[in-house]
Amino acid sequence: MTDHLTVGARRYRIHPVAAPLPYSLRIMLENLLRHGAPEEQVRALTGWQPRGDRTAAVDLHPARVFLHDTNGVPALADLAAMRDAMAALGGDPERVNPAIPAELVVDHSIIADVFGRPDALARNAELEYERNAERYRFLRWGQASLRGFTVVPPGKGIMHQINVEHLARVVMTNDGVAYPDLCLGTDSHTTMVNGLGTLGWGIGGIEAEAAMLGQSVSILVPDVIGVRLHGGLPVAATATDLVLTLTELLRAHGVVGKMVEFHGPGVTALPVTDRVTISNMSPEFGSTAALFPIDAETIRYLRFTGRSDEHAGLVEAYAKAQGLWHDPAAPPSYTADLDLDLSTVVPSVAGPRRPQDRIPLDGVKAAFREQERTPAPRAGQITHGSVAIAAITSCTNTSNPSVMIAAGLLARKAAERGLRAKPWVKTTLSPGSRVVMDYYGQAGLTSSLERLGFTLAGFGCMTCIGASGPLVEEVSLAVAEHDLDVAAVLSGNRNFEGRIQPEVRSNYLASPPLVVAYAIAGTVDLDLTTEPLGADPDGRPVYLRDLWPSPAEVRQVIDEVIRPDMFTRAYAGVLDGDERWQRLDVTGSATYPWDPGSTYVRRAPYLDGMSQEPPPVTDITGARVLVKLGDFITTDHISPAGAILPSSPAGRYLTGLGVPRHQLNTYASRRGNHEVLMRGAFANVRLRNHLAPGTEGGLTPNLLDAGRLVSVYEAARAYQEARVPAVVLAGEGYGAGSSRDWAAKGPALLGVRAVIARSFERIHRSNLVGMGVLPLQFLPGEGADELGLTGHETLTITGLDVLNGPDLPPTLTVAAGAVTFQARLRLDTPREADYYRHGGIMPYVLRRLLTP
Repeated sequence: MTDHLTVGARRYRIHPVAAPLPYSLRIMLENLLRHGAPEEQVRALTGWQPRGDRTAAVDLHPARVFLHDTNGVPALADLAAMRDAMAALGGDPERVNPAIPAELVVDHSIIADVFGRPDALARNAELEYERNAERYRFLRWGQASLRGFTVVPPGKGIMHQINVEHLARVVMTNDGVAYPDLCLGTDSHTTMVNGLGTLGWGIGGIEAEAAMLGQSVSILVPDVIGVRLHGGLPVAATATDLVLTLTELLRAHGVVGKMVEFHGPGVTALPVTDRVTISNMSPEFGSTAALFPIDAETIRYLRFTGRSDEHAGLVEAYAKAQGLWHDPAAPPSYTADLDLDLSTVVPSVAGPRRPQDRIPLDGVKAAFREQERTPAPRAGQITHGSVAIAAITSCTNTSNPSVMIAAGLLARKAAERGLRAKPWVKTTLSPGSRVVMDYYGQAGLTSSLERLGFTLAGFGCMTCIGASGPLVEEVSLAVAEHDLDVAAVLSGNRNFEGRIQPEVRSNYLASPPLVVAYAIAGTVDLDLTTEPLGADPDGRPVYLRDLWPSPAEVRQVIDEVIRPDMFTRAYAGVLDGDERWQRLDVTGSATYPWDPGSTYVRRAPYLDGMSQEPPPVTDITGARVLVKLGDFITTDHISPAGAILPSSPAGRYLTGLGVPRHQLNTYASRRGNHEVLMRGAFANVRLRNHLAPGTEGGLTPNLLDAGRLVSVYEAARAYQEARVPAVVLAGEGYGAGSSRDWAAKGPALLGVRAVIARSFERIHRSNLVGMGVLPLQFLPGEGADELGLTGHETLTITGLDVLNGPDLPPTLTVAAGAVTFQARLRLDTPREADYYRHGGIMPYVLRRLLTP
């Protein structure tokens, strides 16, 4: 059934959704109706009850797929490998081609090597091209060879900020039909666009490849949690403090696999820039999405950032016609209702290892001192708690003028008092949008930030993704000599162990003005609310309260300097790169000419020897445990993103090929090379494997060699050579964090056939299925330790033959030595069972493309 919507002189067909559902489910229902979904799927949404059963799945078709370079390169490599496999099986390789818009932003490869000097941006960009020219040529091949594949070159900003400020349509049109902009991305923070009223979330790179090729994305009909916001933020609190408060609240409630929607009078008072800051942190909440419904503020922001009046009018008319317009007085019914009085938010940070661990600012000193560590040296400026990195970075906060202007004003006041950042602090500024530097310049704040060391280091995701570069040399030496627990303070969204910088143990998320304050103080071992940051040239103490700008000061600067033409200028020619990008000459071709000597882009072996029909599913027998892990193991633990250490298996592999140590780059930048990423699996320097007690890093016993302690990669290779399957045992929240497909690809290539965990983070479980790895969940009250599993047992998993038919058994039987137990099968939808039968998404899609 369709209807019509007239906006100005244009008339559009729409698919009406009249069901009284939460906003996100209305968008999903429209998607089903427009794509002619089976009636049972439509009923699963129209009959949704707030506290109903959640066993039904629906198949959604995204309007577009969104990628960044470190996930986009391996995704493109997989598509190129699929074209090779298609040709080998006698098909047309050009059938492997995006069926919907696929937009990629190059923003995850620049590293903060150079900082605190005027040429930092130019030098870091130069190093970026030296390291990544091969990857960038590959991306340009993709743009030339694949239809509908768009690339935003380096140096334009962070992907999510570009999405919010420019790419997001909110409502899309095609062939006279208007429909919601359902955006699925390969970065978990794709949810940032939820703050603009656009539904979207993070999916794995392999799932994104299937979506690009026209496959639907299967998802269980979710619970939807309503969060009512009311009141107003106190004078001293920022949007960052609000984000950290909500992260703590929602993690405590439990929203994994659920949708979150914000409503109420507090929403009306929040600008879109605050909303997107909140929605950005949806993965840190654990939710699938965190949606703010469309309202007048949404329309104002669209116009302000350069969208046409015609398009803004369409968005408003469509939202009102489809019941997507926010009514603060009449919220939908939700699975659970939470409430937050904005006036209760206090200045905070989060850390030192998880974004949900909020600490009120006045409690940071005490919380830091509670951590166990070796005694610090008695003399020296650098000691436990010294701030080694202070970074205004990542998409979370560098999108928000209120906190960015506050940081600049605090820097101005500090510079006027003669304060500087401490010499041991690595200070970096990497905004999410080029517009930031325009309004800093207009406000006269650039020079003040530079005087404190915050010179522009790059436009991209740097410190937050682990591209923080080396520490100040004296700090690095002191950490190594005295085993110091130094800190990073960053305005990002991730602070997992080993992510930010391998030598930094304690990492705190904070607002941009607090980042500046901690750079001046030089330590987290103080109470910023009562102790001075430092002293002026006359020796008088200077306190944070002396420098903190008022909301009125911030608002005045925003009103005076930020103008719509800044956005139109910044995004004019956004697809045009600089002369270095233009020099990367490539020619389009049906298949990619792989370079066997490449250390960045290699054809992965996933599809080697693939048959036209999948082999039958069989039991997993005689398996050994590769690693036994605890709770909240993140994708960073499984597949690190940061610097490749020369001593690591990946580092030794690359140096053995002649790569200089200074060119090892990061794991993130080499995700197009499976040889590197296989060796990087479980190689995080902070990983604690219970099979190797007392150690950190990627070590495990070779259970086929008397338990000799070796690298995880070496043990896995030994098992593969002996044709022994590998299994991973884990605790709660396995796979939290970034939607990193290599956290599934790496273990799969190492021979991991199953992961048995107490619970899984949503995206990672989906990624495991997409790589043909079986996710199993311990039953409630059980776990490896509760069942007495040491990890030295031989495991057999039976009952898998049932998967050759249409039925999905609720549990499978696992025999581990003398212990036999039932584990819940976490193939949550019929589509996931199909993927597993075929050995993963890629062979499944390729076999479907081969069928006329």
